[in-house]
Amino acid sequence: MRLKGKVAIVTGGAGGFGEAIARRFAGEGAKVGIVDIRSDAAERVAAEIGRDAIALGADVSSGADVERVVAEVTRRLGAPSVLINNAGTTHPNKPLLDVSEEEFDRVFRVNVKSVFLFVRTVAAVMRDSGGGVILNVGSTAGIRPRPGLTWYNASKGAVNLASKSLALELAPWKIRVNAICPVIGETSLLGPLMGVPDTPENRARFIASIPLGRMSRVSDVANAALYLASDEAEFITGVELPVDGGRTA
Repeated sequence: MRLKGKVAIVTGGAGGFGEAIARRFAGEGAKVGIVDIRSDAAERVAAEIGRDAIALGADVSSGADVERVVAEVTRRLGAPSVLINNAGTTHPNKPLLDVSEEEFDRVFRVNVKSVFLFVRTVAAVMRDSGGGVILNVGSTAGIRPRPGLTWYNASKGAVNLASKSLALELAPWKIRVNAICPVIGETSLLGPLMGVPDTPENRARFIASIPLGRMSRVSDVANAALYLASDEAEFITGVELPVDGGRTA
């Protein structure tokens, strides 16, 4: 039970990387608040995990929703000691001149503003509780970008860099901050990130750029998150951890 006694908030927790993290954390003894704009999906995951999980429907880019989520988690589960900023979206892979202002705004609201809002709210709670862990799910896109995803790449670059800066600023409060940077994976964002039909042939083109010969799996990210959230990583902060099969080597 590597997370026994810890309370975690996982955004985008109703699917993909977030769902895998929530399940892994609960299996290691954490109580988990599953936050997702898809309330029904969040309820499903929480019900399957059991009594140590609660579902919270929310728009992660809304300050009022974020404050409500943190207050509800604190009331029902206890003060959050781990925050996983996982919620993310993308614009479809296409030439940058074809990306609309609405698509740009949505990517930065979900991928970047949500991190700002949750950190602003949760860091004060962690400070008053003696410390905590914040993990931001960035991407290899913010380290070694692919063409056709310029503004998605930029949003993940912001998440990666913010994690380093937050690690410095929050260290005096005993709050560790790290970024997990997965390579393209088998999630709902796969099709939009590829920008072509999800066929074995098109997958093969992307896999060819990953030295270990496969895309990331949700279990890869969940295992990395478990380590970084656990006390085993108590001296690790400010790290961009690629979970990428060597893509950024």
